[in-house]
Amino acid sequence: MIRAILTDIEGTTSSLAFVKDTLFPYAAQAMPAFVRQHENDPEVAALLKAIAKEADAQDTPSIIDTLLGWIQEDRKATPLKTLQGLIWADGYTRGQLRGHVYADAARQLRAWHTAGLQIYIYSSGSVQAQQLLFAHTAFGNLTNLFTGYFDTRIGGKRETASYRGIAAALTLPPGEILFLSDVCAELDAAREAGMKTHQLLREGVNPQPCGHPQSTDFDQVARDQADLPIGDVPAL
Repeated sequence: MIRAILTDIEGTTSSLAFVKDTLFPYAAQAMPAFVRQHENDPEVAALLKAIAKEADAQDTPSIIDTLLGWIQEDRKATPLKTLQGLIWADGYTRGQLRGHVYADAARQLRAWHTAGLQIYIYSSGSVQAQQLLFAHTAFGNLTNLFTGYFDTRIGGKRETASYRGIAAALTLPPGEILFLSDVCAELDAAREAGMKTHQLLREGVNPQPCGHPQSTDFDQVARDQADLPIGDVPAL
């Protein structure tokens, strides 16, 4: 029996284009001014110190150059993700950003929450960035649907140990957790840890079948997984 849902964001609950075409460019444009304005704030100063150590950067301009390079590389560095989260928080507060969530994801997440399932997010973006996205959607604030959030502090998303750590944190047998993602390597790692898996094949994404159950949206996931309740799905 599935007792918990663990879901990715990009390409799963939300459009890849939103992250790549909206969030990343917004953070890149705002990063230099944000760093200069907040470099003496304790939280930001600690992040910049960690970045300087990792990149052997000697001053603020070189740290900024490092951060912009990491954004272009889509590097999964926790200090970068945390800084991006702080910048996006400002953008959401100003009304310049709105988090993208597919209608089918919002519909089924609500149904699963109502049915008593625990729902968790696992994304390479910081926990703060995750919460901001789901707090500012066209469907309202969805954060009440989630029991908890995980980011790269638990480990890399392609590492089996990360999913074992999440199962331990949830105090559930891995076989009672369903992991949803579009990325084969993530699904493989979760399955190796003992979790059930389901691959999302969203429109506009080149499908890469890799031996996991597949669905084009959350409505189909609900239909295909016998243990899951089905929300109010429009007639086909």
